[in-house]
Amino acid sequence: MDMIVEQHGPTSHPASHPESHPDSKTDIHRGRLRLGETVYPCALGRSGILTDKKEGDGGTPAGNWQIGDCWFRPDKWQTPIQTLKTLEITPNSGWSDDPTDPDYNRPVTLPHGYSHESLWRTDNQYDVIIPLNYNFAPVVPGAGSAIFFHLAKPDYGPTEGCVAVSHADMEAILPLLTPQTRMIIRA
Repeated sequence: MDMIVEQHGPTSHPASHPESHPDSKTDIHRGRLRLGETVYPCALGRSGILTDKKEGDGGTPAGNWQIGDCWFRPDKWQTPIQTLKTLEITPNSGWSDDPTDPDYNRPVTLPHGYSHESLWRTDNQYDVIIPLNYNFAPVVPGAGSAIFFHLAKPDYGPTEGCVAVSHADMEAILPLLTPQTRMIIRA
């Protein structure tokens, strides 16, 4: 079963450059995730859904993306009940976001000599993450990295380009995902 993600905020601007529209609102980062008949609120990137994603633009990339393995923090989350392969997040887990890094948009072990995100965070947002296969094969430097399905902030504030749901909704969604599940993000 695929997940369908759509923007819930204003959509009267071009999806590729919402910041340039004079009527842009701050709620373009609010979305809906549909899985079967159930609809969940979700947070999107601060720039909403974009058709031309670039590194650092804060946009969630429109497209049809295969989901990856489920990464989780074993100190904060029990091994999720699911059919996805699971990987444990450790204090040394990171993800490269540096376009000059040969490991750009790939998991890395910290310390790492290039710019990266730490997957071991104090804000709980990365207690569970599922990478989307955005910019995976081939990897294009500068096209965007670290696009995950993860846990939302309590107020569903914007992400840096990911799709995020509440802890309770993630618990409900995880058992329904399979290695064949795709996340379809509609601009």
